[in-house]
Amino acid sequence: MNQRALALGHRLTATRGFRTSCTTLAKKNPYTDTLLLPKTSFPLRANAATREHLFHDRSTKDLYPWQLKNNPKDLFILHDGPPYANGDVHIGHALNKILKDIINRYKMLQGHKVWYRPGWDCHGLPIELKALEAIRQKGSELSAVQIRQIARKRALSEIEKQKKSFKSWGVMGDWEHPYRTLDKDYEIRQLRVFREMMKRGYIYRQLKPVYWSPSSKSALAEAELEYNEQHVSRSVHVRFPLTELPSALKEKQVGPLHAVIWTTTPWTLPANKAIAVHPELTYSIIRIQKGNETSQYIIGKDRVEAFTTEINADTVKTLHEMEGKDLVGLSYMHPLWNTSMPIIAGDHVTAESGTGLVHTAPGHGMEDYDACQRLGIEPFSPVDDEGRFTHEAGPELEGLVAFDQGTDAIIQTLADASVLVHECEYVHKYPYDWRTKKPVMLRATAQWFANVEDLQKNAVRALHSVRMVPDVSMRRLEQFTVSRKEWCISRQRSWGVPIPALYDTATGDALLTDASVEHIIKVFEDRGVDAWWEEQDDSVFVAPEYHNTGKQYRRGYDTMDVWFDSGTSWTMIEPRGEDRPLADVYLEGSDQHRGWFQSSLLTSIAVTGKQPYGTLITHGFTLDEEGRKMSKSIGNTIVPSVITNGDKNNKLFPAYGTDVLRMWVASCEYTKDIAVGPSIIAQISDNIRKIRTTARFLLGNLHDFSYKDCVPYNQLKETDRYMLHELFEFGERVTNAYDNFAFNRATHHIQHFTTNNLSAFYFDVVKDRLYNNPSDAFARRTAQTVLYHVLRAYTASIAPVACHTAEEIYENYRSMTPNSESSVFKQGWIPLESEWQQTSLEDKWNVLKQLKSEVNQVLEIARQEKVLRSSQEADVDILIDPKSTVGEMMHAMDSEELASFFLTSRVTLHQGRGNGDVSRSFERDAQIGTDQTTCKIIARPSTQHKCPRCWNYHADEADTLCTRCAHVLQ
Repeated sequence: MNQRALALGHRLTATRGFRTSCTTLAKKNPYTDTLLLPKTSFPLRANAATREHLFHDRSTKDLYPWQLKNNPKDLFILHDGPPYANGDVHIGHALNKILKDIINRYKMLQGHKVWYRPGWDCHGLPIELKALEAIRQKGSELSAVQIRQIARKRALSEIEKQKKSFKSWGVMGDWEHPYRTLDKDYEIRQLRVFREMMKRGYIYRQLKPVYWSPSSKSALAEAELEYNEQHVSRSVHVRFPLTELPSALKEKQVGPLHAVIWTTTPWTLPANKAIAVHPELTYSIIRIQKGNETSQYIIGKDRVEAFTTEINADTVKTLHEMEGKDLVGLSYMHPLWNTSMPIIAGDHVTAESGTGLVHTAPGHGMEDYDACQRLGIEPFSPVDDEGRFTHEAGPELEGLVAFDQGTDAIIQTLADASVLVHECEYVHKYPYDWRTKKPVMLRATAQWFANVEDLQKNAVRALHSVRMVPDVSMRRLEQFTVSRKEWCISRQRSWGVPIPALYDTATGDALLTDASVEHIIKVFEDRGVDAWWEEQDDSVFVAPEYHNTGKQYRRGYDTMDVWFDSGTSWTMIEPRGEDRPLADVYLEGSDQHRGWFQSSLLTSIAVTGKQPYGTLITHGFTLDEEGRKMSKSIGNTIVPSVITNGDKNNKLFPAYGTDVLRMWVASCEYTKDIAVGPSIIAQISDNIRKIRTTARFLLGNLHDFSYKDCVPYNQLKETDRYMLHELFEFGERVTNAYDNFAFNRATHHIQHFTTNNLSAFYFDVVKDRLYNNPSDAFARRTAQTVLYHVLRAYTASIAPVACHTAEEIYENYRSMTPNSESSVFKQGWIPLESEWQQTSLEDKWNVLKQLKSEVNQVLEIARQEKVLRSSQEADVDILIDPKSTVGEMMHAMDSEELASFFLTSRVTLHQGRGNGDVSRSFERDAQIGTDQTTCKIIARPSTQHKCPRCWNYHADEADTLCTRCAHVLQ
């Protein structure tokens, strides 16, 4: 083993500490004590469980107020999308919070004041249900005031638990003053946004179908839905007898004629108000024979084959064809109500499925509602909040669950009435309540809405001035915004911000005026929002203008959609001028395109006329190592604390510490779905170890160095100047990656620089200078100068990601800096000097690297032939034309510097064939440079002897010191 490996283990894969290396060397080399081997107390292993806390406060709670006061650049605002204050944190939380912290730390290192106020979304059904579950009581057993008190206590408790985890990940922010949607100040701001939207005509109340969750007993917004691809419905074909024939058939003896519909929601048939046909579709009058029964049906022409196949008809005959417009205006008999209903025109009808005739229930479908509203047909929905049929559905159905026994009863009634043509199970995609995981229904109820359609044009225009990461987010968010016409903002729950509407006790008409809402807000400012439920007297909330009108008013108890809660969080940011958005960055998961990103956009456009964010960043979801979505039922979830603190038996996850978790976040392509698991985290841990090994080499060789010892740039060796050029390029690449939020690119650049530029190049080249020269030798100081610059830049480059590791590295070198600070984050971003960038050096050293590769191939042949054991034993001759471009460059170089670069004893350049003993030489012809200059490389054993101190083959005689080492010892 050569001296370099003993001294440090020059490849980053070496794991032995300095002390072990030196001990091994001492047994074999009497000159060990005369060498300047690395010295540092910086450990190779992080021992995160026992060491990270030493550097936590200085990089978080102490740092945040300092940077707001001392950093010179303008304010950078990353606005926190509030996580829901319910449940334990998961790996997705870690991904989200750490991404935000990386951005904030980078901006802070660049000198910006960073404003990051964590937030929590505190209202809504899940918290309400969890709170009731904890005390084992049903909501029906408690008053609204009691429910709100229990839910508040639950939310505040969950916030503290989550906050502890978030802080443990090194996330820096104003943790003492988070924003919470349950705070009075927040609720008042939210109500003022509602008031402004109401004044501008965006808020209205209407009886119309909305997504209704019987399991939650509340209306839902589209963002609160998830879709079950394997939902099973009972689909039915039902025939409705026409009360009259189309005029074209009156003279033909067709017989009784039925309009046939197909539906997957037979429970909505009691609410049927019409059958819709498309005016421009062609419809067939067909006669079907099935068994002993003959029937005449109206079916869309393009659906006849599919329909007759589905019902297993024996024979089918087309009697007549007509356009849909000729059917409009006819009537049919409703089989459940025995009343006449109309056939109407509907542009939403297609011939792609069903029968081409659509069962129309305006109380249970938006397209049905739109088609009927134009004709003055009112919605009818005989289903209550729990999804049970009301008395309006008739005594046979009253009290039955519409999805269950109600469907059974309806199908049986249809069969008894001889109008059930066919029935079967149908597997399809169906909306579910994202919280209860149970199916929802469309149900007409009186709800409050925000008119989104009037905001769409301005919202989409505003989006085009937003920077999107990744770019495809623009199309996704734009599509969600354009496809949404209205937003149901009312919920029928107690735990939330009330919609400040009063209702006439006589007529039920809503009172929602500027004066009324402003009065209610002032009551809340004085007494808090809980007064809406605590106060017994309705008149307290009636504005003076409405006291003597002869009308009595009562409060309504609908609360606002939680997306309206969180969507008004931009009100917590102080405006910074007309030319800047409120927040520089919003960053959340891809599900927020239909959630917080959109609700924030719409409320801000409605009130301020502009978008609340300048840059919108979207991350994916976490998967296991097999690419599966994480699920408790599968058992493949990973809790962040298992990565940082270890699992129970430390088999899959030892205690890796926070920086490994943070490095995983930074290393992944977060704009897509991200995998995580034991092998991935182990690889990330190895990357952190390589960083520590690199830092250990740098610190160990700077133990006797200060910034005052720096050698001026123009006095550095060419190798050193080239290394500074590479450092400059590295700094530029890393900066560009952070600027573009491409943190995986940043970590890739760090790893590449570590392995290729430092370990495989510069560290090897300068070890001889560092270890074997006198401590103050000029050649050693030039190398230390470069290492000093590398150390500062390298530490800064990892600081946004591995903040604890960076602090620990800095703690070991801050005494050698001109302005020692308590934290590396007070030192600023990567310090680069413009004079370091020398593209001509890069061109030159690219040629030298090519030449070194060729030299190594010759040396490898010599090793295989057992003529050489290591490159240090070799003398290398290079024959190249000095008049060529490459040859001129090579002949101008210092031969000792070339020997250091090639890690050989000597390098000699020749114009022709070299001199000396070449009997044991190895040769190779090579083409070097862009112009493919021909050269010959000759390697042979050195004619000199190995120096017992520096191990270079520079001694004139065996077992004697070389001239340099003899001089050092004198």
